[in-house]
Amino acid sequence: MSDNFSQKNAYDILVTGSSGFIGKKLLNKLTDYGFTVTAMSRSKYPDTQNVKRVQADAFDVNSLIAATEGIETAFYLLHSMEGSKKEWAEFATREKQQAENFLKAATDSGVKRIIYLGGLVNEGLELSKHMKSRHDVGKILASGDIPVTELRASVIVGAEGGSYAMLRYLVERLPLMVCPKWVKSQTQPIAVDNVVDYLIGSMKNHETAGKILEIGGPETMTYEQLMRLYSSILNRNLNVIQIPFLTPRLSSYWIDLVTPVKASLARPLVDSLVHDSVVKDDSAQKLIPVQLAYMTQAIQTAREEAKVFNSISKSEGEKTSYKMNQKILLITLCAMAFVGTTYYWLDDRSDVWQIPWLAGSAIWYAAILFAISFVRQKARLGYLIGGLLSWVTLAFWLFDNFYVVFELSLVASEPSLEITIRNFIGAALAGLAIFSSHNVFHKVRVYQVRGKPVSESASSEVPTGARPVYNTNFA
Repeated sequence: MSDNFSQKNAYDILVTGSSGFIGKKLLNKLTDYGFTVTAMSRSKYPDTQNVKRVQADAFDVNSLIAATEGIETAFYLLHSMEGSKKEWAEFATREKQQAENFLKAATDSGVKRIIYLGGLVNEGLELSKHMKSRHDVGKILASGDIPVTELRASVIVGAEGGSYAMLRYLVERLPLMVCPKWVKSQTQPIAVDNVVDYLIGSMKNHETAGKILEIGGPETMTYEQLMRLYSSILNRNLNVIQIPFLTPRLSSYWIDLVTPVKASLARPLVDSLVHDSVVKDDSAQKLIPVQLAYMTQAIQTAREEAKVFNSISKSEGEKTSYKMNQKILLITLCAMAFVGTTYYWLDDRSDVWQIPWLAGSAIWYAAILFAISFVRQKARLGYLIGGLLSWVTLAFWLFDNFYVVFELSLVASEPSLEITIRNFIGAALAGLAIFSSHNVFHKVRVYQVRGKPVSESASSEVPTGARPVYNTNFA
C-alpha cells in the first residue's frame, strides 16, 4: 500500500451514504487521518471540521452532478433496501437506477476513481436477488471510463449493522434457537473497522483501481458458530434445533418479530447467508495489508459501541411514550394472570376442574409467561402474542357472561354474581392490554430511527433521511 498518497485538493474525496452504517465510520476515519471530505446524504446536515456536507438524491442526476463537482475519489456506499414496502420490493430496479445516475454524474464531473463496497458470494452460484443486485451495481459502475475498485465483503460485524443486530438479538432473546439449514453456510465475517481500513487502503493504493477484491476476517465459520461464539461471550448456553422447511421468507418474518431488524431488510440479509461467502482470492490483503480483528474482538467492540446508543424518547405531540405503553402491557398481562387464578379459589363451579379446563388454563398461563418474557425484552413477538392472547381472553370472559343478556351460559354453568363482576373486570383489563399491545407493536418501528425527531403517527413510515438504529432502549 502506498504511504505517499496525498490529497490533491480540499474536499475532493466524496463519501456517499455518509449517514449510514459504513459511511459514518469511513467519514470519521478519513477526517482522523487529516483528509478533508465531502459527505453526501439525502438530508442536509451542517458542515463540521474537515467535512463539507452536500445534499443530493441518487435519483436526481442534477443534484448528483452538483455533489460530484471537483471530486477526485468517490466512495459509493448507496443502498435501496429502506423505505416503504413498495419501494423495497423494487430495490433491485432502484439500485440499478442509482448506479446509472451516479456513473453519469461522476463522468460529467470528471471524477477520477470510484470505490464501491459490494457483497461477497462465490461466483457460479445462483445468486439471491439482493446479491445479484449488489454485483450488478458493480458492473454498472465499472461499465464507464472511470476506474472502479469493487470490494466484496462477507458478513460485516458492527454495532449499527443489520447482520450484527440479527446475531445479537437472536442470541440474547432466545434460549432455544430454531434455525433453518442456512445457518450451516460458511462465512468469513469481518469487523466494520477493517472494512473501513480496506476502503481507505484502496484509495491510497492506485494498484487497486479496476480490480474486484474479496475481503473477509481471519476466521471462517458458519453462522451457527458465529451465534455460538456470541453466546459464549455472554457466558450462556445456546441450544439449536435445525429444521429444513424454514425458508428465507419465513426466517425474515421470525427475525422481524424477535429483533429490531425489519423483515424487509432481514430478507436480503438472510438470502445472502444461504450460500457460502468465503474469500477465495487474497489479493486484497496483499495489496492492502490490514491487521484483521478476530471475531471475539469484533463482537466485544460492537457491544461496547452499542452501549452508547441514546435512549429514544417520545416526540413532541405524542400522548403516551413507548415505555409507558410497554409498562401498561406488562401490568395488564400480570393482572390478567392474577384474575385467571380466581377460577380456582373464588369460582365455585365444578367445570373448572375438568381436564379440558385444566389443559386450557395451562396453555393460557404458558402463553402469558411467554408474552411477558418477550415484552420485557422489547421484542415485537411479545407484543403480538400479548395482543392475540388478550383478544382471546376478552372474548372468553365476555362469553362467560353471555347469560347476563341472553340468559344462556356458553362457557360453563351459570356463574355467580361475584364471578360475573370478576369477568367484567378481566374483560376491561384485556381491553387495555389490547390497546397497549397495538400501540407498542406499531410504535416500535417509528421509534427505531435516527436523524431527526419523529412526529408521525405510530402507523406511518419512517421519515425520509432517518437512519434505522438497532436499539430497544426507550426512555
